[in-house]
Amino acid sequence: MSQTNRLNAGGRIDRSRVVNFTFDGKSYSGFAGDTLASALLANGVRLVGRSFKYHRPRGIVTAGAEEPNALIQLGLGARTEPNTRATQIEIYDGLVSESQNRWPSLGFDIGAVNSLIHRFIPAGFYYKTFMWPAKAWLFYEKFIRNAAGLGKGPTEVDPDRYDKLYASCDVLVIGAGPAGLAAALAAGRTGARVVLADEQSEMGGSLLSESTATVNGQPAAAFVADALRELGSLHEVKLLPRTTAFAYYDHNSMSLVERLTDHLGPTPDKPRQRLWRIRAKKIILATGSIERPLVYLDNDRPGCMLASAVRTYVNRYGVTPGRRVVLMTNNDSAYRVALDLANAGVTVPAIVDLRAEATGPLAKAVRDKGIEILVGHAVTKVHGEQGVKEAEVARLADDGKSITGSTRRISCDCVASSGGWQPTVHLHSQTRSKVKWDDAINAFVPGDIIPGQNFVSIGGAHGVFDLAACLTEGHVAGTGAALEAGNGGNGGSAPSAEAGVEEQPQRPLWIVPSEKPVGQGGKHFIDYQNDVTAGDVMLAHREGYRSVEHLKRYTTMGMATDQGKTSNVNALAIMAGLRNVDIPSVGITTYRPPYTPVTFGVFSGRDKEEFLEPVRKTPMHQWHVDHNAKFEPVGQWHRAWYYPKPGESMHDAVNREVKAARTSVGIVDASTLGKIDVQGPDAAWFLDMAYTNAWSKLGVGKCRYGFMCGEDGMVFDDGVTSRLGENHFHMTTTTGGAPRVMAWLEEWHQCEWPDKKVYFTSVTEQWAVMAIVGPMARKLLADVCSDIPLDDASFPHLSFKEGTVAGVPARVFRITFTGDLSYEINVPPSYGLHVWRAFMQAGEKYGITPYGTEGLHVLRAEKGFVIVGQDTDGTVTPQDLGMDWIISKGKPDFIGRRSMLRSDTKRPDRKHLVGLLTEDPKVVVPDGAQIVEHLKDKPPMTMLGHVTSSYWSPNMDRSIAMGLVKNGRNRLGQTLYACWENNRVKMTVTEPKFFDPEGARVNG
Repeated sequence: MSQTNRLNAGGRIDRSRVVNFTFDGKSYSGFAGDTLASALLANGVRLVGRSFKYHRPRGIVTAGAEEPNALIQLGLGARTEPNTRATQIEIYDGLVSESQNRWPSLGFDIGAVNSLIHRFIPAGFYYKTFMWPAKAWLFYEKFIRNAAGLGKGPTEVDPDRYDKLYASCDVLVIGAGPAGLAAALAAGRTGARVVLADEQSEMGGSLLSESTATVNGQPAAAFVADALRELGSLHEVKLLPRTTAFAYYDHNSMSLVERLTDHLGPTPDKPRQRLWRIRAKKIILATGSIERPLVYLDNDRPGCMLASAVRTYVNRYGVTPGRRVVLMTNNDSAYRVALDLANAGVTVPAIVDLRAEATGPLAKAVRDKGIEILVGHAVTKVHGEQGVKEAEVARLADDGKSITGSTRRISCDCVASSGGWQPTVHLHSQTRSKVKWDDAINAFVPGDIIPGQNFVSIGGAHGVFDLAACLTEGHVAGTGAALEAGNGGNGGSAPSAEAGVEEQPQRPLWIVPSEKPVGQGGKHFIDYQNDVTAGDVMLAHREGYRSVEHLKRYTTMGMATDQGKTSNVNALAIMAGLRNVDIPSVGITTYRPPYTPVTFGVFSGRDKEEFLEPVRKTPMHQWHVDHNAKFEPVGQWHRAWYYPKPGESMHDAVNREVKAARTSVGIVDASTLGKIDVQGPDAAWFLDMAYTNAWSKLGVGKCRYGFMCGEDGMVFDDGVTSRLGENHFHMTTTTGGAPRVMAWLEEWHQCEWPDKKVYFTSVTEQWAVMAIVGPMARKLLADVCSDIPLDDASFPHLSFKEGTVAGVPARVFRITFTGDLSYEINVPPSYGLHVWRAFMQAGEKYGITPYGTEGLHVLRAEKGFVIVGQDTDGTVTPQDLGMDWIISKGKPDFIGRRSMLRSDTKRPDRKHLVGLLTEDPKVVVPDGAQIVEHLKDKPPMTMLGHVTSSYWSPNMDRSIAMGLVKNGRNRLGQTLYACWENNRVKMTVTEPKFFDPEGARVNG
């Protein structure tokens, strides 16, 4: 198809470069610089999609990010992406695009039958239907899920690359329209570090759509070029076109997504998009404003557009959306559109002005072009199923609630409306700052700024629409922001423009009446994307959903991918009229990130597949590999699981390892344990608060096992902490819990006790750790360490020494997680493998055996030692574990103490940790098996708890298990049943100590 709607001249496109693309399988051509929307309009394509609910034909409405209708399935295969806005897709050779939400074709959509049954599916119908009969839900669900959603997500792995970049600057300017450019110029000239970001492919904002405006005595386009040239020459200024600021977070942190190669098509050798996280001393929001459509009968037909969008297509892209364009407006901005259309040779049959009179220079200029102005009139209806063919016009009654006299039909193929302008307050609102209503422009504007954020809104985003005023406001904001950031250089003079002509006041008319009442004989659409009509708002009002949040959820107004950019204010105003209150009394919905949809890929960046999480390996990892270790992931670590010899099963290998650790000596790589260095005059005080037991009186050189609890009194983590000096401690945590504990300590310090002088440093990877365990452990250590006395009197249990091990400086801790004589040796990581090999060599005569995490679990379970996260589940207190002794009776307070005094945490029938022995000693019950007292033929049965740990113990020659059982400690000796799948196993409740219950083996 030829470009029938392409103007012979004009626009910022490159007519020398033809670009070929497809839409719904048909080939079209456009020019470099076109968006998909402008190229389709140039080719006379008006029907681009179907609405979500009623499947009504829909066309392009806007020219920017606010587009609600032209949602496109872009690309093929792994690179396909749904719900992309045609107004923001830059065409490239080979681009493949499809319409969405239609079957079997866009022109003939079976789903359009919904329009015929619209009375049976009004707003909120899904809350009242599909409830009966209950058994039919599975039948309903299949059809509902098939109908839900727009577009098709890719089913293959995303082949593109994405980058992330963190940056800081003095001044961040969002939006490169006239105000944003003026602000960036002023700030940049002072020497400030400035970032200027704009979502469009070209910077310039509304100036790119101007045909007659001048700045500094030259055409607007020339000013834009000069400004960008100057900004590009300033070394401290960074320009980010094609970059959308989508989220404004605390502490002046802004998230942006830069489209690096989307306009080039698939480029496997380059990243597709980049996620920016910028923290700025001052942020300037120059995000402009969004034109509101007028709400009139059948205003969703292809060809019904915003007046400003028509102007953009004509002046920026050299495209006319129609050959006969009728304009309807309640303000003066549409008159400029009419003049540009006339100058481009497009017929404007009439401007339909809702106001009682049209005066001033703009109206005179329009009349001089021979364009008819119908004052006090409105377009009451459009005709044409798949595209506008006629506009029906009638005179408005004085109150605007009805029409008078006869109607008139005007032949046209486009109706462009302007209902005023709404400042783009989305980023302002994301900071939780307030907005306020401005009666002068009938719109919400930025209000008070929440403390802690440092930004200012300017230009259209501030409700200032005059070009000269925008330039001045931008210059003042840029100069002030630079000065506030510590840059006192000269910001130069402000760009100048002629003062705008005096405009006539708006006439707010939130529903344009027609011959029939609203909701009868057609629809007045408010939210195009979710098919929300004025009638739906009235229905919500009748049914009592009158608050803004209820209105939003009942009608789904503003819940589509455009977040109601063109619809929210109209809906709120209609509800205000129904409630007979002013618009601010209705409130405003909450704008949330992202401002426009962001692909998931950009959030993951390169953190996917093998890079999703770093694989952490200990300094001795390669030795484990060389000795046939099998590994399991523990947090991000790859830990040796067990070491099978040729022909051994896992069961055989673990049994051998566990027996060796009890009878001779075993060695385990414990480098993965979390390690935190705690220092400062208040270190002991802080540990007293963090742990349930006391630490202030712990002697230097001593160690203590402790529990950390959350504020709810539930066990959070555990570990051994040693006192290295008066104000210096070495804390260990669980392997998987180390990052969580570190963050938890910092949170309490920074948020609750910032005055305490204590410092936390993660040293997990600064120490390689190996534990030697068993009756021969002392002899083995003596063979490689000569400067540490190892007798019980000199080096008792729960103490540490510093010395030399295998010629390497080391910290040696005498602590155990097996109940046997044990030493944990900490050395710098670069020496870890050397020391490990030294132990293996020296231990050959003792039959040293390396064991992995599975053997470690069996050994600790034989002693009844708990693993936090396995034997606890976030609902377990130390008392539930039978460890009342670990709670200090002398400390006035610690984290979780108050919750432990609650009646619920003191209930005698809480779940307690107990031991469980199967009637058949050969049966090993799986972890997670449910525990019941009374068996039934089939579920449900009353559950008393579950098995938390279960193993075969070669040292006990039987299975052992632990579990959380309701009122467990009062059930010792009772018989209960473990149930899983079709299995039922009889178990006896015991103390959770199976091997060496007296603890005699800890001294060898």
